[in-house]
Amino acid sequence: MKKLITIFIITLLLFTGTLFAVGEKESTKADPLVVAMELQYPPFEMSDTAGNPAGISIEIAYALGEYLNRPVEIENISWTGLIPSLQTGKADIIISSMTITEERRKVVDFSDPYIKSGLTLLIAKASPVKTFDDLNASGRIVAVKSGTTGSQVAREKLTQADVRQFDEVAACVLEVSQGKADAFIYDALTIYENHKKHAETTRLNIQSIPGTDGFWGMAIKKGNEEFLADVNEFIKEFQVSGGFNVLAEKFLGEQKAIFDQSGVPFFFDL
Repeated sequence: MKKLITIFIITLLLFTGTLFAVGEKESTKADPLVVAMELQYPPFEMSDTAGNPAGISIEIAYALGEYLNRPVEIENISWTGLIPSLQTGKADIIISSMTITEERRKVVDFSDPYIKSGLTLLIAKASPVKTFDDLNASGRIVAVKSGTTGSQVAREKLTQADVRQFDEVAACVLEVSQGKADAFIYDALTIYENHKKHAETTRLNIQSIPGTDGFWGMAIKKGNEEFLADVNEFIKEFQVSGGFNVLAEKFLGEQKAIFDQSGVPFFFDL
């Protein structure tokens, strides 16, 4: 029987950062909650200066552990090893900026979504381009990273443009900052950070490209319906308590202000 939930948020001045509690489940379980993530996508998953896991996903993981009355262990696993870590029992759950896709649903169960993220544009300052639709014209040059959703979208929808593929984000950004390409298509956080680095030569359009919104979910091993229900209940309570908003202000305050000024829904505004 679940206890009557009392919502509260506590900020601890410890190296682990902000820890949220959104209520607890009655449980005698002492087994650690092993959370798999790749610490390569700041500010969601990263390491601090001492080498400890840090970021938004880490704090969500500890809040989930608090909710379940289970200690948390973070496992830093390469991206390709995340889903296998569930299948082999090495991890209980993945919290790692993972987009919910039908292909992944075949091998894992996903929680309810907790973040929405779409593709946006880094635009050369001298380019006449303002929106995604402006790119679909003869003479427009678009930089994309090979193997990404941005690359797929450009190939499918920008049939009149010259779409150029590169292996690294840095190469795409360089093309735009040097005026060799009109725009680079990628996720909003990466676009924003690279615009800051090249503010003199680039502009950004943070409106999500139509049809590119993706939803992030927590992944668990298939068939564990009770655990999935608990995770979904936590997400709902954490949302209601304002926990996601506090994390947004702590880690993404500058970016959130830009989104708010532009009238664009932020990542946690589902």
